[in-house]
Amino acid sequence: MKLRRLVLALAAPLLAHAAALPQGPEPAPIALPHFPNRLYAFVWRNWNLVPAERLAAVLGTDRAKVAALAADLGCGRERGKFFGERIALTILRRNWHLLDYPQLLTLLGWTEKELADCLIEHDFFWIKLGSLKPRCGPLAYAEPSPEERAGARRIGERVRFERREHEESGEERFAFLGEFAASPAVPAPAVPAAPRPGEALSIRFLYAYAAVFGDALLAPELDPYPDGYLAQLAAHGVNGVWLHVVLSKLAPGDLFPEEKDAARKRRDNLRALAARARRHGIGVYLYFNEPRSQDDEFFARHGALRGVKEGGLAALCTGTEEVKRYLREGAREVFAAAPDLAGFFTITASENLTHCYSHYGGDACGRCKERGPAAVIAEVNTLLAEGAWEANPAAEAIVWDWGWADHWAEPIIARLPARCRLQSVSEWSVPFTRGGVAGVVGEYSMSVIGPGPRATRHWELAAAHGLRTMAKVQVNNTWELSSVPFIPVPRNVAEHLARLRARNLSGLMLSWSLGGCPSINLRVVAKYTGEDAPSSVDAVLREVAEEAYGREAAPGICEAWRRFSAAFDEFPFHVGVLYAGPQQLGPANLLHREKTGYRATMTGFPYDDLEGWRAIYPAEVFERQFRALGAKWRDGVAAFAEALPRVPAALRPAAERDLGVADAIGLHFESVANQTAFVRAREALAAAKDEAQRRAAAESMCALCDGEIDLARRLYARAVRDARIGFEAANQYFYLPEDLLEKILNAEQIKAALRAAL
Repeated sequence: MKLRRLVLALAAPLLAHAAALPQGPEPAPIALPHFPNRLYAFVWRNWNLVPAERLAAVLGTDRAKVAALAADLGCGRERGKFFGERIALTILRRNWHLLDYPQLLTLLGWTEKELADCLIEHDFFWIKLGSLKPRCGPLAYAEPSPEERAGARRIGERVRFERREHEESGEERFAFLGEFAASPAVPAPAVPAAPRPGEALSIRFLYAYAAVFGDALLAPELDPYPDGYLAQLAAHGVNGVWLHVVLSKLAPGDLFPEEKDAARKRRDNLRALAARARRHGIGVYLYFNEPRSQDDEFFARHGALRGVKEGGLAALCTGTEEVKRYLREGAREVFAAAPDLAGFFTITASENLTHCYSHYGGDACGRCKERGPAAVIAEVNTLLAEGAWEANPAAEAIVWDWGWADHWAEPIIARLPARCRLQSVSEWSVPFTRGGVAGVVGEYSMSVIGPGPRATRHWELAAAHGLRTMAKVQVNNTWELSSVPFIPVPRNVAEHLARLRARNLSGLMLSWSLGGCPSINLRVVAKYTGEDAPSSVDAVLREVAEEAYGREAAPGICEAWRRFSAAFDEFPFHVGVLYAGPQQLGPANLLHREKTGYRATMTGFPYDDLEGWRAIYPAEVFERQFRALGAKWRDGVAAFAEALPRVPAALRPAAERDLGVADAIGLHFESVANQTAFVRAREALAAAKDEAQRRAAAESMCALCDGEIDLARRLYARAVRDARIGFEAANQYFYLPEDLLEKILNAEQIKAALRAAL
């Protein structure tokens, strides 16, 4: 949580200037010597992501010349299917070290404002890119030299060799969208979206697996919850989904008159979405992080509403009657316009600058200092709740304590209406020891499970004041590894839920922006709802395994799950590892023969920054933990593969995909160990005092290159068959199958250079 606050502090000065492209430092871009030149690298990284005509426009040439470069590289024919905004973040990352801003705009077909808004407002994407833009000169087409063309054609031969077994078995990226878009018949009568009396953990809601971080309510084609997906969620026991909204864009009131027309359209689309979801037995919950801060232009008109300042923004002070009225009436208008909404949840500290105490600096406001943080935060939640209840008395008001200072909790809870529900992250503040290193959970975790002392204390305080309680958990994945649809540790999920059910909690928030894919783990969640408590964790797992994989295969599958959980106990947990480590890319992260000097970024570019990856762990411990994790995970994959022939034919395709995901996870973990060892060997090479030491270090680096080539090849075989591998909604595709082929080229080039130097 401390790292998250640091990110917010870094982003704050930029938020008022979203119309201007951010600059920051301008270091030299990362070199890519495994390509003959930058031109070929550009074509490789963009072929079939962006139309060839647009690539030609970037380079100032024609389509035929671009196609010729692609043919040299073995890129294959142009498919003609492009994904636009759904893959824009992936395109930006792939070209961040290749193109300058003007050429990025041409590549994306965006205006400068559209790019600036993406960088600054899209889930801190500028931070994920390192808060810097490498100094890339303009890239223009030039006829390759004979040597460059020959090098590219050698790459083409290698690429065709690596693809030879997978040409007919590949799956189009985003193939899961077709499955989610299917519109199955809705059962009649529809399952009620409202929580049922007597049902344990009666609210179970999560975020869309494939949402685009655009304005889905103004652009319904970006629908985050298509019918097929809603039907799958309902079949997996989920009865709610959530949607991030901004109040001024839904109910602008008198403060934001310029939004009135667009707000009306958004409310109409929200009403339709909520009604459609309810027909599947799914309630829609809104995420309110309010009231949003504003810039100087706004306060030139409404100066009396200005609260604490941060960068070029200032809070909308809730110590004023006008802002209070805006919150209450806005919530009422939204819930009146969409009567099928199930409710809302709030974050009232740390996400964006909102009220004066949202970033802990409320004492700088004369009005709010007199009232204190507890009164301000409780009032914001109360105003939103009362407004929603005026329109819909059944609406749920879920107050999330995310970001609250610990000493704020008791006085805030004491001031909340008893009809609210208090939600806390279950696993936060749980102590653990990994590799002899002690720590405390300060982020979402599936390898360390809750509940922890922070959540327990807050739930007890809430219960004492008559509030129902909820837990925020991650049941599919976390930043421990987000680039797979789920992590198959259902034993961890079941044990966590068994503990939470014993505490008589009223509901679960099952995911943040990651973790919304229908999976075996969600089937486990469904077993912990209803009136009857499950007899045991083992019984639940056996029942789920039999349903998903058949009775004969179930014992072997349960053994695989046991091994996966035992392996996950080795994960070197720390918030720094989660955000900076290379596990999201795994074998797709490039090796570097020389130190780059770049620092790892928040779930963006890991680079070669071992110091950033390892956080509190000594380098040798960090490597050892991932080495043990990978080896034990491999044992689980072996147990799953052994059980696979006993899965009935009708269930086997899904089981094979689950095995593919499990195998891909292990390859990610093994690669982190390899990459760590590579950086350590590179350091040993730089420090070598004689020829024997130099040779030993270089040979170690070459062996690790071979290891990474093997892992990249194996992950390529998995990723090319399953479009979910490599994908996560907030980052889109961390990597594509082509990136794994590039890693092979990268490792081969480094190995050749090292051998030549020996």
